Amino acid sequence: MNIVTIPLRNMRRKPAKTLLLLTVFLLGVISIVALYQVSLVVGHSLEKKLTAFGANIVVKPSTEKLSVSYGGFHMGDMLLDVKDLRETETTTAIRSIELNDRISVVAPKLVNMFRVDEVAVAVVGVRWEQEIGIKSYWATDGTIPERSDQILLGVLAARKLGLGTGDLLTLKDRQFEISGVLYETGSDDDSVILMDLSTLQALVAQPEAVSFVEVAALCAGCPIEDIVAQIQTNLPKTSVIALQNVVNQRMSSVRFVQKLALSISLVILITASAMVGLSMVSAVNERKKDIGILRSLGYGKKRVFLIFCLEAAIIGGLAGTLGYLAGFGISLKALEYLGLTDVARPLFSVTQLAFCGLVFPLITVLSALYPAWKGSSIEPSQALVSL
Repeated sequence: MNIVTIPLRNMRRKPAKTLLLLTVFLLGVISIVALYQVSLVVGHSLEKKLTAFGANIVVKPSTEKLSVSYGGFHMGDMLLDVKDLRETETTTAIRSIELNDRISVVAPKLVNMFRVDEVAVAVVGVRWEQEIGIKSYWATDGTIPERSDQILLGVLAARKLGLGTGDLLTLKDRQFEISGVLYETGSDDDSVILMDLSTLQALVAQPEAVSFVEVAALCAGCPIEDIVAQIQTNLPKTSVIALQNVVNQRMSSVRFVQKLALSISLVILITASAMVGLSMVSAVNERKKDIGILRSLGYGKKRVFLIFCLEAAIIGGLAGTLGYLAGFGISLKALEYLGLTDVARPLFSVTQLAFCGLVFPLITVLSALYPAWKGSSIEPSQALVSL
């Protein structure tokens, strides 16, 4: 009989009580692990869905602004030496950054001014698939253009021109069919005409030209500044700007999910730890005679204290190891039930398994410190008085 075998024998003496305590703490660990894994996937899914509500990075040509005034009359700001970006070169550079897995959508745009019946209006060329990827909130009274000779009008532009779905519009001697009119969005899209990017490039004889590029980046896994810096490195002659208000709104939504999971996990952990502490207090009261015998055989306070701590650590170690394995399996089932397995899947981690196997024993030992101290403080004469 030694300091290691004593805790094991104590646990075997009352298997039902030991099993109940192990089960309670095991369920706590399973819940924490499952919540953690599910929250990671849900956060990733939420952020991907939020990218459909606009970009969070804008890449545009570097410009030099000059404020012009003469004789006390302000003539406005002028941009000097503005050159359009090259579409293929720019989009390839963005997609080839080190954190390219964080890039969700790259949406290039070309902006030009036209006159329609003496009415000035902006025409924006877009790649429809990418544009819908960051503007899924769009709704029209018609359809999104499917052909190169179809265009989409913002609601304010339609009113200004007096046109609607199905009407024809002539731009530079080329006729276009209005496939739909956007319902009001409250954005700049309300005031423009939207068409296929390649069609507009051909119309203005500027192949490959784009005015700017909108990027929807997933920034939960790394700071948005890292993505911006890498794009800037690949495109040194451009201006790369992170729309911090958009980033912060999305990150606050993702963090809310993670904080909610953390809060629930803390409640579960505290409850399970309290159960361990109460069980150890009960064990101390039941084993006063055993403690007295050990003390009379020469076991000091430190060794008795260590016996109770080892017993708690064994329970924590088993619960931590088995709980991670079971919690990981349950998280897979939970994600299948939520229909999120196509978004991402939790990855089994040996490091996380080892972490659970080390941290949860520490937690159970901390929960058992007071009962262990109380047990080690019992004097032999006090424990053996009833023998």
